[in-house]
Amino acid sequence: MKWKKLGKLFDPADHVLPLECTDFAQSPQTLLLHDRLRIYFSTRKRDHTGKYLSHVAFVDIALDLHTIIGVSTDTVIALGGLGCFDEHGIFPVNMVQDGNRVLAYTTGWNRKVSVSVDASIGLAISQDNGLTFEKYGTGPVMSASLHEPFLVADAYVVIHDGTYHMWYIFGTAWKKFHPDEAPDRVYKIAHATSSDGIHWQRDGKPIIADRLNQDECQALPTIFERHGRYHMYFCYRQAYGFRTDSNSAYRIGYAWSDDMIAWHRDDSLAGIDIAAEGWDSQMQCYPHTFELGGAIYMLYNGNEFGRSGFGLARLCEQEQDVHAPSPAAHTRIPS
Repeated sequence: MKWKKLGKLFDPADHVLPLECTDFAQSPQTLLLHDRLRIYFSTRKRDHTGKYLSHVAFVDIALDLHTIIGVSTDTVIALGGLGCFDEHGIFPVNMVQDGNRVLAYTTGWNRKVSVSVDASIGLAISQDNGLTFEKYGTGPVMSASLHEPFLVADAYVVIHDGTYHMWYIFGTAWKKFHPDEAPDRVYKIAHATSSDGIHWQRDGKPIIADRLNQDECQALPTIFERHGRYHMYFCYRQAYGFRTDSNSAYRIGYAWSDDMIAWHRDDSLAGIDIAAEGWDSQMQCYPHTFELGGAIYMLYNGNEFGRSGFGLARLCEQEQDVHAPSPAAHTRIPS
């Protein structure tokens, strides 16, 4: 694998975001429409207490992957009500084209007392090409279970031969690495299947080997098939020190499989890494791969977990020049 970085594609500071959100364009996820690429992301605003809320927005990009058509004017999926699993935010969200409807698998999160947060996976459905969504109930479709006690999140769903496959993460531990600091979480990637996209079968077993140590955190898997083999990209980091030490921060990892069940990790084949300087020089996280025009592309966030937006890379499989994207004037469109 070898990826050619095409530069930063979207910076939230250059646009007016819905609900007066001002920071972050995290976890970009695509929905391919006939005349544009709709890229959903999570952005943030502060509530009356000064704490962040995560909202879903989108930007429409022309199929040249260069021209910004417009940015949504309203949040795409409303946050949950008092006490709900998604009361304080939705981050991330994965879009799946399923016939004439679009399925949105959300990661809803809510604040806790003894630890900072918990998360579950919800479902919302769109009948208008992803402009608006109606939640499939007020609760999650996947949450904590006997062997996955907390932090069920980061769904990536593929429909293959009539079966829905989900790769996601679940928490394995909360640990205090320093007596004077709040606990930090540990989470791993797992796999589930479903016949209807609503009821899921899972066994609570991690499927990606650790590289750093047993407390390695693995997040946001994304899958594509190429030449008869399945390729997974994800991000991983140390459980402690990742906010202040670039060497402990997120990097992009890689694994491959011939059956979508058994995965073989080899980060040396990832083909992408942090830059020597600039917006992705300290961290790379939240990858999302997609196919367009026969080529494979990757969206990803950089420093500070995507505070300054996301960039684009192309998988190099043939000798051809792809122009790097650049900021463009935006036009407001309804959401």
